[in-house]
Amino acid sequence: MRTMLLALAALLPTVAAPAEAETILFVGNSFTFGANAPVRVLNADRVTDLNNERIGGVPGLFKRFTEQAGLDWQVSLETSGGKTLGWHLAERRALIDRTWDHVVLQEYSTLDPDRPGDGTATIADARRLADLFRARNPKVAITLSATWTRPDLVFLPEKHWSGTPVEAMANDLRRVIDAAARRANADVAPVGQAFTCAIRSGVADANPYDGIDYTRVPLWSYDHYHASSYGYYLEALVVFARVTGIDPRTLGAREAAAGELGFSEAETSALQRTAYDAIASDGGCGR
Repeated sequence: MRTMLLALAALLPTVAAPAEAETILFVGNSFTFGANAPVRVLNADRVTDLNNERIGGVPGLFKRFTEQAGLDWQVSLETSGGKTLGWHLAERRALIDRTWDHVVLQEYSTLDPDRPGDGTATIADARRLADLFRARNPKVAITLSATWTRPDLVFLPEKHWSGTPVEAMANDLRRVIDAAARRANADVAPVGQAFTCAIRSGVADANPYDGIDYTRVPLWSYDHYHASSYGYYLEALVVFARVTGIDPRTLGAREAAAGELGFSEAETSALQRTAYDAIASDGGCGR
């Protein structure tokens, strides 16, 4: 009987096991969860908020993009406003210390809250987090987000970057994130350079304090600090392209999340093109 059963089993077609979904964790602050914009709650039902705060944010947009690209990704996030990478490591380690395929890390907007532009802690903390995640999965792919220039620190007087060109702050941040990425063996998402690319190409307005050109999109929200929905959308596109390797332009002018946010097809295409240019040039169009 055993011999017969084995013979029958050999004749049955082999069924491949379904591939497991890719897992990704976003760790960050208000620039990740989408403060001051509808993005904050959009797509919250599509992602797992480890803090149970019902946030969608940039991770929610990323998830939406993967669905439209035909990818199976499980997206999780752990965010807290105004916090550094070191804070997440110290205060949220129990939540994030798991096995992940991909991790995206977002540092505080000025790197060090007390010493703007100082990357000492950022470089050390990115390496410590990378070591934490690789202890669980040696093959985890880690991406550091290099963020945008804050107009409130450039166009207002007596700030760290006052009077500098609009790209200067983003490029200062990028240099530190590049150094942190080398130490952590990580990739970099050139979000700040994408903002500058959008300004230089005429897609976005450069200075919200002198009024917004009606032919250009506003990248920042009312506080000239956090992003607008347009800015977070561009951020998500850059991260999506960097992490997945997919051309963001393939999402198309009728991409679903952009439609829900009220973007025109021309605006959507322009932001996708900007993200592509920033990734293709590794941020060179914004330096």
